[in-house]
Amino acid sequence: MWITIQTIVVGLIIGALGRMVVPGKQHLSLWITLLLGIIAAFVGGWLASLLSTFWIFVLVAQIVVAAALVYLADGLYARKG
Repeated sequence: MWITIQTIVVGLIIGALGRMVVPGKQHLSLWITLLLGIIAAFVGGWLASLLSTFWIFVLVAQIVVAAALVYLADGLYARKG
């Protein structure tokens, strides 16, 4: 799997959207959120491609994965701090 600039840019946007979907104040830094967005772009894209390649479905899957990652990481970060 090749990492492209397009995937990284989409990941940054997905991370921001995932953070907006999670309610309440997050304790994560912006950099961690954006990194989680890049990871979510890969994972969500892969999961969505198992079912469909329709771009809206892929985008929604990526946002859901990003929101889940932000929620889980924020919970771990808040307990740690």
